[in-house]
Amino acid sequence: MKTITAAALLLATLAEVAQGHYIFQYLTTNGQKGAQYQNIRKNTNNNSPVTVLSDPNLRCNVGGASGSSTTTVSVAAGSSISFTADQAVYHQGPISFYMTKVSDALSADGSSDWFKIKEIGPSFTGGQAKWDMSTTYTATIPSCTPAGDYLLRIEQLGIHNPGSPPQFYISCAQVKVNGGGAKALEPTVKIPGYVKASDSGYTANIYDPGFKSYVVPGPRVATC
Repeated sequence: MKTITAAALLLATLAEVAQGHYIFQYLTTNGQKGAQYQNIRKNTNNNSPVTVLSDPNLRCNVGGASGSSTTTVSVAAGSSISFTADQAVYHQGPISFYMTKVSDALSADGSSDWFKIKEIGPSFTGGQAKWDMSTTYTATIPSCTPAGDYLLRIEQLGIHNPGSPPQFYISCAQVKVNGGGAKALEPTVKIPGYVKASDSGYTANIYDPGFKSYVVPGPRVATC
C-alpha cells in the first residue's frame, strides 16, 4: 500500500511539473493572432522556468537560441503586439517586454543589445499589491524603432516564493519592423547580465508587511 501511495504521489508531482506552469505560445500582430509557435520560438524545457541569472537561456528560453523553424512576421513601428500564454499567469511578479535589432531574426541568438519597451509592475491600493495576472499582455513597438529584423521578448518574473530563486518565464518572437525612424533606442543591456542578484525587484518579499513599493528589474523603458 505504501509503495502504491508513493508512486501515486510521484505521478501527481510529475503531472504538476508538466502542466503547472505557463508559457507564451501565441503572438498577435496586425490584429491577427498567429498559430501556436508560428512566430514565437518553441522552447524545449516544456513549461519550466529559467532560474539562473548567468544562464544564456534567459534570452529566449531553453531551446530558443535558434529560430530556423519560426516564421518572422512584419509589423509597423508604432503598432501593438500581444503575447498570449496557454493559461493565465498565476505567480506574482512583473512583466517586461524587450527588443533587440538583429541582422537576421531566423539565426539571431540574442547575444546582441536589448532595450526594454514596456514593463508592468504592481499597483498598490490600501497598502496591498495587485499584480496583472492575465493570459495576454500587450505592448507597442516604439514609433521611432528603426526598420529591420528584431527579436521581441516577453518576460514574466515569478517572485512568489521568497527564499528560492525567482522564476523567469520567457518567450521570443521574430518580427520585421517596417517604417519607424533612425533613432537607436536606449539604454541597452546584455542578457544575461541585465538583472543582478542584489536588485530590489529580484529580492523582494511580497509577503512582508513592509512591501509597499516595487521597482521592476532591468533597465528603464526606452522612449522615442
